[in-house]
Amino acid sequence: MLTHKGTQTIETTRLTLRRFSIDDADAMYRNWASDPEVTKYLSWPTHTDISVSRTVTSDWENNYDKPAYYQWAIVYKPLGEPIGCISAVHVDERIEAVEIGYCIGRTWWHMGVMTEALTAVTDFFFAEVGVNRVAARHDAENLRSGMVMRRCGMTCEGTLRASLWNNRGICDCVHYSILRDEWEKRRSSR
Repeated sequence: MLTHKGTQTIETTRLTLRRFSIDDADAMYRNWASDPEVTKYLSWPTHTDISVSRTVTSDWENNYDKPAYYQWAIVYKPLGEPIGCISAVHVDERIEAVEIGYCIGRTWWHMGVMTEALTAVTDFFFAEVGVNRVAARHDAENLRSGMVMRRCGMTCEGTLRASLWNNRGICDCVHYSILRDEWEKRRSSR
């Protein structure tokens, strides 16, 4: 049985993962949501106006009272504002599993920031919520996202052909996961 704790603040060396507020809309729009290169492999459209970011952050803010709701702003400490987001896009109580989705602004690509965020969220779900499985998936063309998943100890489970729709259209989807026993072994070797 999962012990839901809602979106709790998580600190890492370079990041603070915290709840969004409506005040984060400007940073969201400026740092990632308005960039079609960032949203290319995502299922939500590029924000064409700051009002879209305000609506999204307001919606997220209004859902934080739900204990099984997990939506973090990725705050890069040297900048002091959100540069991306990471969330549980699906929670399955029956099999004690979560699926994680994430995105980050192009300026912070290739710096290990997303690996740091995904590792922290994975640790939170295993240690605090008690999941048995953390999963993630990506468009088969988005190879760097798969690299992040592998760096976080996830195993590639396979590719489902023409199984995902995103801003590129219908695409192949690569699935990854890490199980509790794998995470425990990995954690003890860190």
